[in-house]
Amino acid sequence: MDRHVVARLREFPPGSRRIVEIAGRSIGVFNINGELVALRSSCPHQGAPLCLGIVLGRTVSTRPFEVTYVDDQPVIKCPWHGWEFDIRTGRSVFNPHRVRVRSYDVTVEPDDTLEADDPSVETFDVTVEEGLVVLHA
Repeated sequence: MDRHVVARLREFPPGSRRIVEIAGRSIGVFNINGELVALRSSCPHQGAPLCLGIVLGRTVSTRPFEVTYVDDQPVIKCPWHGWEFDIRTGRSVFNPHRVRVRSYDVTVEPDDTLEADDPSVETFDVTVEEGLVVLHA
């Protein structure tokens, strides 16, 4: 599995999202109250850009005519036709056993790995010789 740096954590506050293109796939990365999650940005219904949809809590019903809004079970709503998916797992709200969107693992790694692994950052070997700092360019 390849690593792809999306952003520094300090640039990715709760409530934000980034949509990135990786290996020809559009993937949405979300910061949901400090929890980082990622989904493929393609609705299985008709290929809509799912991750452009709104993120909201989930409505649940435990008995007829009683509906409760639950904040800690966020869903993303497709911007085209309103299909809803659990943002953590990618499973659909209406048919979780058959319809889903691919979810991806997201981790937070030490910030010093960003510069070391980023090929666009030019680096040079440095040694200390006789008390002098020497740059080998």
